[in-house]
Amino acid sequence: MRLRNIIILTVLVPLFLILLVFSLVAIKSLEDNIRSKLQNEVQIIAHAIGTSLSYALEQDTPDALQESLHAAFSFHRIYGAYVFDTQGQKIYGLGLGEELFKPEDIRQVAKKGESLSAYRQHERWNYYSTLIPLTTSGGEPRGVLQVNRLNTGIENYAGFISIVAVLVFAFGAGGIVLTIWWGFRRYIERPINRLLGVMERVEKGDRSYRAISKGPEEYRRLSIALNGMLDAMAEKDADIEARQKKEIELEKRLRKSKKLAELGVLAAGVAHEIGAPLTVINGQAQRLARRDTIGDDERAKLDRIRNEVERIVIIVRHLMELGRQHNVEKESCRLGDIVETARELLEDELTVQQTRLELDLDEPNATLMANAQQLTQVVTNLLHNALQASPGGRIRLRARHHDGELHLTVEDDGPGIPDTHKGKVFDPFFTTKPVGQGSGLGLSMVHRIVNDHGGSIGVFDSSLGGAGFDLTLPLEDSPEKE
Repeated sequence: MRLRNIIILTVLVPLFLILLVFSLVAIKSLEDNIRSKLQNEVQIIAHAIGTSLSYALEQDTPDALQESLHAAFSFHRIYGAYVFDTQGQKIYGLGLGEELFKPEDIRQVAKKGESLSAYRQHERWNYYSTLIPLTTSGGEPRGVLQVNRLNTGIENYAGFISIVAVLVFAFGAGGIVLTIWWGFRRYIERPINRLLGVMERVEKGDRSYRAISKGPEEYRRLSIALNGMLDAMAEKDADIEARQKKEIELEKRLRKSKKLAELGVLAAGVAHEIGAPLTVINGQAQRLARRDTIGDDERAKLDRIRNEVERIVIIVRHLMELGRQHNVEKESCRLGDIVETARELLEDELTVQQTRLELDLDEPNATLMANAQQLTQVVTNLLHNALQASPGGRIRLRARHHDGELHLTVEDDGPGIPDTHKGKVFDPFFTTKPVGQGSGLGLSMVHRIVNDHGGSIGVFDSSLGGAGFDLTLPLEDSPEKE
């Protein structure tokens, strides 16, 4: 059941019923009091002139009888006074209402010696009339006195007034109920429905919807409190989402670290097994190349054999570095020095390729706790990859500081990295370069160094049109991240 209906049924209806009962009782009491007053006045007047009339009848003095009857009309609203004998015959009378009682009624009053009063209607007039016996001093009945009085306006319309009062009360109660219903609907039900609408939309997933703070003070405060609760929930959801993302990232880093560790164990075993054969192959190729009996073509082939052997040795060494647990020796170093060193290492290649390098460092003199040599290697590798992806184009290196962390991005305007390859770029041996031009270990080394420093690295689509790498490192040494 609706709240307004409950209020009407449990509060207003009983209240109106009580008021109606009290009103009817009050009207009835007023009517009874008026009738009682009318009756008492008529009986007092009748008894007041009855004594003198009894004496006049006993002395048989018509003048005294007439004078006493005339005296009755000095009272308010006395419209008739008559004297009858014991047989019901009129002796003398004045005014209206002579025929209100039958002769039999008059004879019974004279015989019993008891008065008789009644409301009577005659010729469209309403009267209250009383009959009292007239006796001698010895108690012998000599006649009957009849006194008539017209009802007053309120006496005639007491019933009508009651009906009108009930109708007025009914219409007034209806108006009050409608007014209360309208006020309840406008100032209570509508604000509640608005709040319910907000809760339903939030329940369906629209967490950004908020209540409008208008209406009575209580509902404004309730709307503000609801909005505050929703804002707090949104903040908690955002915090939970950020933590989940961080946990997912940590889990990815853990899996990759575990993979690299397993690969390092495998590489260490492989290095021990193929180290000696590689040394023999390299030594024999070097001895053959020193002989004067071979031509230049054979000597060039032997040099290529030695170069490939060196390449295999470097790959095995990188694999061992990937899987090895490193204790990074950190020191305070300037970001500007690291970037400048990496730029100098690639300066000749940038000039040859005619590639423009854009540096955007918000605080070049900012310091961080890190291994400067390893971070220089990271920046150099990222810039070198961008240079190979965008020869003759643009490379942008940007650094920002936020919440105690360094955010470093390297972007290019090259062809970019397909979405299918973004999740594999940090895997060992994954490369899109032709065979012999890359081992696929450069970004794996970058990932390992960043992890050793307690940071993270990711790949994204650059606004320049190519690929971008986002590097995050703590500015201060953190044992927890270590």
